[in-house]
Amino acid sequence: MNDPPIARIDPPGFLADPAPAAVLAALPGARAVGGAVRDALAGRPVADVDVAAPFPPEEIAARLAAAGLRVHETGLAHGTVTAVLRGEPVEVTSLRRDVLTDGRHAVVEWTTDWREDAARRDFTMNALSLSARGELWDYFGGRADLEAGRVRFVGDPATRLAEDHLRALRYFRFHARYGRGEPDPAAVAAIREAVGSLSRLSVERIWMELKRLLAAPEPAEAVALMEETGVLPAILGPASLGASRPLRALAVIGAPPDPMLRFDALLTHGSAEAARRLKASNDEVQRLVARYRAGHDLLPLQPAIAEGGPDDDTLRRLLAEQLPERLLDAAWLRQAVNRAWGWQGPGDAAWAHFRERLAALPRPVFPLQGRDALEMGVKPGPEMGRLLAETRRWWLDGGCTADVVACRTRLAMLMSDIHGNALPKR
Repeated sequence: MNDPPIARIDPPGFLADPAPAAVLAALPGARAVGGAVRDALAGRPVADVDVAAPFPPEEIAARLAAAGLRVHETGLAHGTVTAVLRGEPVEVTSLRRDVLTDGRHAVVEWTTDWREDAARRDFTMNALSLSARGELWDYFGGRADLEAGRVRFVGDPATRLAEDHLRALRYFRFHARYGRGEPDPAAVAAIREAVGSLSRLSVERIWMELKRLLAAPEPAEAVALMEETGVLPAILGPASLGASRPLRALAVIGAPPDPMLRFDALLTHGSAEAARRLKASNDEVQRLVARYRAGHDLLPLQPAIAEGGPDDDTLRRLLAEQLPERLLDAAWLRQAVNRAWGWQGPGDAAWAHFRERLAALPRPVFPLQGRDALEMGVKPGPEMGRLLAETRRWWLDGGCTADVVACRTRLAMLMSDIHGNALPKR
C-alpha cells in the first residue's frame, strides 16, 4: 500500500550517514521509522536508526547482503535483522501486523501496508516514517503531538496497553522527555485502569524502563504522575509514595542528573533491596549499599556540617572509610530529603560548603601493606592482620596524617608490646 506522504522536509543528516543511506538504497520503498524520525523532527540528536521495509525478513536479509552489508539475524522470527556498514548498525524490520498479543509477546504477520504497521506502534510521535528523499508519512497526527509536547497513544489507549503492559511505564518516560503541560487525559485514565497488569511484567523490563525514565532531564513530574495513577507503588511498593518530593528537591538544589542517585531518592530506605528485587546489576546494588553506609556515617555529623565543620581530621577519616563519590551522593540525598520533608538539618549553603571541602581533600590511603609487615618480621596469618588493623586504627585516630615511617614505627611498637601474644580484640 503506497499512501502519499503528508509533507516533504529537508532530509535530516542521519539519512546521509553511510549505513542508513546504504540500507535505504538497497531496499526500494524502505523508510526510516520511530525514534530517529521523531528526534530529527524535534531537533534532538539522533542515536539509533531503525528502518522498516515492505518485504519479508528473508528477502530483506538477501537484498542487504547483495548490497555488500553485513547482516545479523538478530530477531528474524519477529521480522528484524541488523545491517552493519563500517561498524555502524541499522536495525531493519519487515512491516508487520499483530495477529495475537498477550501483554508481553506478540504473534505477527508480514504486510506491505505502512498504515497497518504504524497502527501497532505505541505513541503517535513514534508512528512517523521518512523516506531518503525527506518524504514524511504521519498517519495519526504524531508531528503535531510532538510539536505540542503531547504524548498520545496510537488509537485506543486501553488497547495499546493490553497489547504490551510495558507501555504504561514507557508513557511516563516519554512524557518526561517530550511532554509539556497537562498529560493526555485518555492515556492517564487507561493507565490507571491497567495498573494491575504491571504484575505480569518481568522485573528486568521494569528496571530497564525505570532507569531510562530517571535519566530524563527532569523526571519528577512524571514520577508524581506515576504516584497519582498508582503505578509507582505497584512496581516499588508503598514505601515509594511521596517519592517525587525528594526527586524535585534534588533538582532544586542542583544535584547531578544521575539515575541511580534519583532511584535512591525514590526509596530513601531500602533502595538496595528494591534494586535486588528488580535484578539490577551487582555494581548497581553495591553502589546503593555503599551510599547507604556513607549516609549513615553522615547522620551524626549534621550538626557540625551546619556550623561549617567538621574539622579536616574528621573529613579525612570519612574519606578513608568511604569512596568520595558515595559521600557526595549521600550529602546530596540527605540535603534533598531534609528539604523535601522539612526536617531539621544543615542549610543549603552549609551542604554546599561541605561538598566543596570533600572534593578539595585528597582521599588518604593507609601507607602500610602486608609486605611492610613481612619486611619487619611479622609472619603471614591472623597476627599480621591484627597488627595492621591496630596500626590502621591508630592512623585513623590521628586524622590519617601519619606517613609510612610513622606507621612502621607504630607497628614496631605494637610488635614489641605484645611479646608474641595476640593483640586484645576490640
